[in-house]
Amino acid sequence: MPVDLTALYPKLIHLLMDTVFVVDPDNRIIFVSNTCKTLLGYDADELTGTLISDYMHPEDREASLDAARRAMQGEAPIDFRHRSVRKDGRVVPRPWSARWSAEEGVRIGVARDVTALTQAEAELRFLAQHDPLTKLTNRSLFHDRLETALRTARRQGSCLALLFVDIDDFKLINDVHGHATGDRLLCVVARRLESCVRESDTVARMGGDEFIVLLTDLQTGGAVDATVDRIRDVMAQPLEAGFDGVTMPSCSIGVARYPADGEDAAVLLSHADDAMYRMKVRGA
Repeated sequence: MPVDLTALYPKLIHLLMDTVFVVDPDNRIIFVSNTCKTLLGYDADELTGTLISDYMHPEDREASLDAARRAMQGEAPIDFRHRSVRKDGRVVPRPWSARWSAEEGVRIGVARDVTALTQAEAELRFLAQHDPLTKLTNRSLFHDRLETALRTARRQGSCLALLFVDIDDFKLINDVHGHATGDRLLCVVARRLESCVRESDTVARMGGDEFIVLLTDLQTGGAVDATVDRIRDVMAQPLEAGFDGVTMPSCSIGVARYPADGEDAAVLLSHADDAMYRMKVRGA
């Protein structure tokens, strides 16, 4: 017995993971598949009869409608990306394609939910530039920011500083209390360092128990010393509950100032590193 494929088409459309829209010449939705619930948070009957432009992000609306007009003028199927506003108010990216069906006088569009993909891409970008344990800027991104800061300082005649921070006797904590405790302590150090600087500054983990702070656009000669004092005060505070038997270690801080201690990244980093080791030897 032959199968009536025509009767199957609506069922097949509702099985698609992408959302299918049929829109009239006035941009009014006359059909939408059931996956619209996942895409926009609305049931199909809530969308039917409404303007598709109502769900476009205001900043993207004109460009999206222009792409739709081009599809209606017979251009090849349009592939486009814009942001949509869900029922719950969240803004989500939405790639779509559309073509005009002259026989029926409607525009047929297919939209894809790429929220999970976009989040995964953002996470990958973050991991590529940040330390996975502490979530601080990693070595690669730090060097980029330092080079950018140096170019700005040269152009504007401003000052910056590097603070090389090393946790004293950190190996002993790992050996006595275990690496899991050591990792938790590194995260505490990261948050405390962040609390001592401005949003425009950068705190990075260079590896192991070594951190570096980039202070930019310094307005006064005492700003660096004030930051060093804040770091020492914060690091001297006891650990919170959950670190039974662990004493917050001290830290050694080496300082390099631009342009007094060097005018390029390599010289400044070396100067700060050397100064940190001198402090560690002195026990200061």
